[in-house]
Amino acid sequence: MMVLWRKLLAEFLGTALLLACVVGSGIMGVNLARGNDAIALLANAGATAGVLYVLIVVFGPISGAHFNPVVTLVMRLRGELSTREALAYVGVQVVAAIMGVLLAHAMFELPLIQPGTHARTGHAQWLSEAVATFGLVLTILLGVRHRPASVPALVASYIFAAYWFTASTSFANPAVTLARSLTQTFAGIRPGDVWGFVVAQLAGGAVASAAASLFIAKRQHESDVASA
Repeated sequence: MMVLWRKLLAEFLGTALLLACVVGSGIMGVNLARGNDAIALLANAGATAGVLYVLIVVFGPISGAHFNPVVTLVMRLRGELSTREALAYVGVQVVAAIMGVLLAHAMFELPLIQPGTHARTGHAQWLSEAVATFGLVLTILLGVRHRPASVPALVASYIFAAYWFTASTSFANPAVTLARSLTQTFAGIRPGDVWGFVVAQLAGGAVASAAASLFIAKRQHESDVASA
């Protein structure tokens, strides 16, 4: 059985690298897009999807590659983690996400701490975050159940798409949301807007967990009937 410190190290490195990519690719995209926000978002989405695929493949066998407190809490509710492990995962994810933002700032010679100024609030943004997180968690749970080898590609593809079809550009992660409140770059969010995103993300994750349970229970029942 994998010792906890190895799992936490995997979660730390994965989450930090994810945030460094999210913020760093946003900075680079804006620098190169010459005012074209669509090109900047395309670069940001593509880089994020790419690094997610790599990080899930590399760290998935070690920690499960959660990189997200909502995913960790859902896995705790489903009995995949103990309470101690889940709390440790969430703590590490939050710290690592902040470190990833600082790393991105350092690489681009920006002030390390810069409270976000990008307004992201209102019912449309909150609904977007609930939808984005619902889809992410459902993708993970059903993917692990039916196509485990495809989970890295499934998650990366979903996040790439969600960057474009949600009004919020799909944060879908409380640790990511909190960390992005420390940057004034393309990926930022005002600190006061974080709570609305986090509540919506938790709600989306809870609904996705319930929906996945219905699908999995129905399939298990059908299998039991077929084998009877």
